[in-house]
Amino acid sequence: MGTLKSKPYTQLNTYLRSRFGCRVQKITIDAGFTCPNRDGKISTGGCIFCNARGSGTGKFNEMSITEQLELGKQRLYRRYKAKKFLAYFQAHTNTYAPLNQLKVVYEEALAVPDIIGLCIGTRPDCISDDTLDLLQSYAKKYLIWIEYGLQSIHDKTLEDINRGHNAQAIIDAITATQNRDILTCVHLILGLPFETRNHIIETANAVANLSVDAVKIHLLYVVKSTQMAQMYYQGQYQCLYPKQYADWVCDVLERLPKKTIIQRLTSDPHPQELIAPTWALNKRAILSLIHQRLESRKTYQGRLCLI
Repeated sequence: MGTLKSKPYTQLNTYLRSRFGCRVQKITIDAGFTCPNRDGKISTGGCIFCNARGSGTGKFNEMSITEQLELGKQRLYRRYKAKKFLAYFQAHTNTYAPLNQLKVVYEEALAVPDIIGLCIGTRPDCISDDTLDLLQSYAKKYLIWIEYGLQSIHDKTLEDINRGHNAQAIIDAITATQNRDILTCVHLILGLPFETRNHIIETANAVANLSVDAVKIHLLYVVKSTQMAQMYYQGQYQCLYPKQYADWVCDVLERLPKKTIIQRLTSDPHPQELIAPTWALNKRAILSLIHQRLESRKTYQGRLCLI
């Protein structure tokens, strides 16, 4: 159970291979969207951990969506022998635009050969019935995911990180999305300022009750040109240690239903942007440590699930 080949949780790759019969990979693309937490609708500062790139690649100004996907296909075929691909709209808020603009962008991606679906990263306060209707129409033929950034179930934490919405917003968004043949994924961040292990456990229990299809677990890391960077340099924030992070990941996995797909267990910071913790760059070591902690604790996904 401690090896990378044997994992006591439900993997995304396993789900995709069983559904499509081949290796399927996500291709991260930047469609040039912005965020209401940056353009002034809610705030201009954004979340305290997010810089101006908004977790994006920055390639929107250099390449079309089609070009980004074609380049990604070549790279992922060489690395993984992947044959099918999901277009992952990651940067900023990818439902934050007029419906006709969304339609053009999504359909350009779906027109690329071997693209079998979309993954749409967005905020729970940037979804509407019209947008859901559009995505539902694609779900008749394609695999459609909406990825909602929850981060924490605690309203005080969401306020502290300048998230711009409360926890009820994510509950409402997931409820509106369900029963539309659209899969839902929730993002959680471990190590948010002022959160303890108990906060993480309460968030995991709440997410379990939401009946989402998948969860992404992220490490909070500090990047340049963010409010988090200022807090870190001023001694107002201390990053998690590797073992602490691994144990908190185990705490989350134990409380999620076995059927929930785990899309990721840690983050992928840009090396040029990362300030701390430096251990975040060694993803393989982090995953290995998580598996070791699962084994030493004799635990697995769903062991402490309350539903």
